[in-house]
Amino acid sequence: METLGFAGFFLRLGMTAALVFATYNPSGHSYAHWVSRQITHPTPLLALAGLTLLIGWLVFLRATLRAIGVGGLLLTAAVMAVVVWLVVDWGWLDPHNTTAMAWVMLLALSVVLAIGVSWSHLQRRLTGQADVEEVDERR
Repeated sequence: METLGFAGFFLRLGMTAALVFATYNPSGHSYAHWVSRQITHPTPLLALAGLTLLIGWLVFLRATLRAIGVGGLLLTAAVMAVVVWLVVDWGWLDPHNTTAMAWVMLLALSVVLAIGVSWSHLQRRLTGQADVEEVDERR
């Protein structure tokens, strides 16, 4: 995909949210809950699902860290934390409702990852500068 539009960003957000919420969510239907119920009797399907999630996390975290680095990751997370704080300060979110806070924090994590995996496209769109990876071709 040469350009990143809203559809491209929201596709990435959907993929990161699927990964985050499949790993854990407060509904009780997540990989973490599945493991906790079957920890004494692991199955091949449980192992396969865990490895698939691990691969997803490695792909998204690696892409995010390569695009924005640790500093960018921390700044993006800080912005998301301040947005959550603002929403709480406006009274739109009860900080004592731990379930709601968990959903919001998981969504914030999804947004941080989506920004990370979209960053090269966003940067090119905002600045006109493209990221180029150096490839050393030896023959």
